[in-house]
Amino acid sequence: MLSDLTVAIASGKGGTGKTTVSSNLACAASQAGGEVYYVDCDVEEPNGHLFLKPRITGSRRIYVPVPAVDEEKCTYCGLCSEICQYSAIVCLNKTILTFENMCHGCGGCSLVCPVGAISEKGRDIGVLEEGRSGPINFIHGRLTVGEAMSPPMIKAVLSTGKKGAFRIIDAPPGTSCPAITSIKSADYVILVTEPTPFGINDLGLAIDMVSELGVPFSVVVNRSETNNHLARNYCSARGVRILAEIPDDRRVAEVYSRGELVFDAIPDFRGYFTDILISLGKEAKR
Repeated sequence: MLSDLTVAIASGKGGTGKTTVSSNLACAASQAGGEVYYVDCDVEEPNGHLFLKPRITGSRRIYVPVPAVDEEKCTYCGLCSEICQYSAIVCLNKTILTFENMCHGCGGCSLVCPVGAISEKGRDIGVLEEGRSGPINFIHGRLTVGEAMSPPMIKAVLSTGKKGAFRIIDAPPGTSCPAITSIKSADYVILVTEPTPFGINDLGLAIDMVSELGVPFSVVVNRSETNNHLARNYCSARGVRILAEIPDDRRVAEVYSRGELVFDAIPDFRGYFTDILISLGKEAKR
């Protein structure tokens, strides 16, 4: 059993089968023994719970620190406005304006204030929930609708749970800040792609992102077809290893549409996820 290992399942675009791979991989890992965490970091649109159907045992609100200005102390020196790179706090003559939705919670404004006029208060950005899906520990975050910044919520999700277990991170799709925040501290990344022109284009972006971060990775091709060589040729040209190919099968689509796990509903597909686990064990030892 893989322990004390964090594996992020990522993709360059949505709809490639990232959640299918991560949720079913969690099932395969739980059957292999040891403690398993499924961590859904796609906080803007989490959907792992639709398949794992966890029993939620705890929840808590997540807050980010934003500035609160005591204008009786403020000397309007403007240092807070100068240090903020996001214009979340602005000094205009004898007025201080704060824009909480633009604040990244760095605390720089309070640090530079020479008279201690700036303190911090919490701004609610969403809820973090924990539970169990059989033997699988389940964690996900749900960002408040309309909230612009997901990284603070993702960081809260990643910091939850016991260390030393096998952790599977279901990362947000794409290559922007949410995806980077989710995978940059992982031990290994699996990039899920589909053998289509759009899939291969976005796989290239994802490969560039993970390479820049310096995290070891490989590719899983979902909905693979025997005579479709797009993904194989692309990965070969870039020297990227394909960890597994999961075949295109109507039964998988039917199971997915019912919110069921492929690992449970189609026994002959279990081997694909078990093989991924075995390959991960070999990769982790390198």
